[in-house]
Amino acid sequence: MKVLLVNGSPHKKGCTFTALSEVAETLENEEIETEIFWVKTKPLVGCTACMKCAGVGKCSFDDRVNDFLDLAPDADGFIFGSPVHYAAASGAITSFMDRAFYADMMGGKQSFYLKPAAAVLSARRAGTTAAFDQLNKYFTISQMPIISSRYWNMVHGAQPEDVKKDLEGLQTMRMLARNMAWFLRRKEAGAKAGVPLPLKEEIVMTNFIRD
Repeated sequence: MKVLLVNGSPHKKGCTFTALSEVAETLENEEIETEIFWVKTKPLVGCTACMKCAGVGKCSFDDRVNDFLDLAPDADGFIFGSPVHYAAASGAITSFMDRAFYADMMGGKQSFYLKPAAAVLSARRAGTTAAFDQLNKYFTISQMPIISSRYWNMVHGAQPEDVKKDLEGLQTMRMLARNMAWFLRRKEAGAKAGVPLPLKEEIVMTNFIRD
């Protein structure tokens, strides 16, 4: 089993990376394979609604989004990490997730369907819960079980050294990892026992404005 962790910070080994590394180390101790995927620093354009991803599952902008989409089908779980910018997730991770989730859905690949996910936020001081809510919405619309910890998944500090002193935040990361590992093992056991997937229905789209 493997969990793909996405670092949505412009800093390769900053505070967000420090939080994700705590999660990854604990997952590895639980015998779950991990990979930290960095979005890097090249500009990531937002979705332009060109619809070229329909039936393809790849974005027309060939960048880190498509690199991630190549890895996503083989992952069993996901954790998306972001710094807090103006009480919201970073612009990079927002554009990244907009396009990745939309391209996967329009391509019919269902790389995220029923796979557990979690959001991890890093902030100097405030804005974490607003950004946490923002990222969780990608998971709920994609039918992904959300993995929780004993507190909201956040760490605090202006530098990685500060995050390492946030003992409660680091504990939250470790408990998140253990809960993720437990869920993955339970899911695997259910599949081996023949527990069927949920019944699917044809999607109904109802617009708010009607003739």
